[in-house]
This record gives sequence, C-alpha cells and structure tokens, in this order.
Amino acid sequence: MKTKFVLHRGFNKEKEFIQDGFFQEILKDTPRNVKILLVYFAELKEYLQLRIKQCKRQFNNNKGLKNLEFKMASEENFLGGCAWADVIFLSGGRTVNLIESLKKFKNLREIFKDKIIAGDSAGVNVLGRFFYSKKTKEISEGLKILPFKIIVHYTDDMGNPLSEIEPNLETLFLHEYETVVRHY
Repeated sequence: MKTKFVLHRGFNKEKEFIQDGFFQEILKDTPRNVKILLVYFAELKEYLQLRIKQCKRQFNNNKGLKNLEFKMASEENFLGGCAWADVIFLSGGRTVNLIESLKKFKNLREIFKDKIIAGDSAGVNVLGRFFYSKKTKEISEGLKILPFKIIVHYTDDMGNPLSEIEPNLETLFLHEYETVVRHY
C-alpha cells in the first residue's frame, strides 16, 4: 500500500469547521475498525479542546458503519502512536510549532509509510518542501516529506509567491475548503 495523503486547505475559524468531504476522504480506504492519532502540536491552547471536540464529532458524523478509536499525540507517545494508527491527523494552527515538534523525529517519511496522513492548513504546510504563509507573507521550508511547494488558504489573486523557489518543483495551490489526495 502506498501512503495516502489527504490535504486540506484550511478553513475560516469564525465561519465553520472543516467540511465533511475531507473526513469522508480520510475514512474511505480504511478498515472497519479505524485507529486515528490526533496530532494537535500546532493548535493554540485556547482553541485546543474546541478543535479536538469538533474534529472527533466530524470523524464520527462521517464514519458510516466504521468503529473509530482515537488517541491524542504527545511528543512522548508520537512514535508509538504512529505505529498504532491507521490515520494520522495533523491539525492546523501555527506551522512553526508543528515543525518544531515534528523535526525531533527522524525519517518521518518512513514513520508515515503505508498510513493515511491527513493534514489541515499547518498540517499540510509541514509536509511540503517549501510553503508560503499568507498571514506572514513569508516563505519557509517544510519537512520535505512531499515533493512539492505548498500554498494553503490560496486565492486566485495571489499569483504564485513560490515561483522563484526551485522552479522545477510543482506548486500545490489549495483553495478554500479544497481537499487534494496524493499517494506516494
């Protein structure tokens, strides 16, 4: 089995949470009993409990007849949690926080092998070679798990702020509420 990456552009936290299609795509290729590791290293503390509650609710609303088991990741249990999980959900929030936590683990590509890796916003940014932050207008390096450049929260009037960085690499533009699936 190839690793399946389900990438979501992010959402406007003031309007609503992520749409159901993202969760349906994550669960589409899973066994009847699904183990999901929730990685909230990027989320701001004041939103953490709300985001966990929203995420679990949407997974459960879209599970069909599947049985879901959740574990919360910490830096201490991350490797064991990844080995246990069918799905690893990298939540959005502050990309820099997520990168700082995940770069402590060597060979993430191997750790993620044959899993479903779902990322939302910051959880997508960390996977690419480079990413652009619409908020800070900065270009940064990701963890280089996926072979492309990434712009989440993309709007058509932005152009391509990553066009000068490794021009031979594909740029993945993720529009509002858009979900993209890639297998590697």
